[in-house]
Amino acid sequence: MHEIRHALERLIATGEETRIDLNAMPFGPGDLDRLRAWLGTGEVQASVSAMGLTLIQETAIPGVWLVDYQNADAQRLTLHLEIAPVPEILRPQAQDLAEAIATLDARLEEGQSNPPRSS
Repeated sequence: MHEIRHALERLIATGEETRIDLNAMPFGPGDLDRLRAWLGTGEVQASVSAMGLTLIQETAIPGVWLVDYQNADAQRLTLHLEIAPVPEILRPQAQDLAEAIATLDARLEEGQSNPPRSS
């Protein structure tokens, strides 16, 4: 709990994000469930399908995210807490952003030759 608090302080003060690997923690029986209950559940949920499903859940503490990476067989690979404004997996890669303008231009050009119909 204190590690999460210190990570939030760093995020606020410097913008430094923190990832805590919960699989590496020496949890006893029920400890993970207690941690999840203590963190609570926020309003945002997301999933990413890429070489397996990744489930992202905002906790009730803003800036603290639970990120559950799974393989193609739905087995947990790792479970992280991310202390960040937005989890890294939800951010577009720089190369994808670079391609975004070209993709948008192509769609705009296509739309000029085939304007959308009004309803």
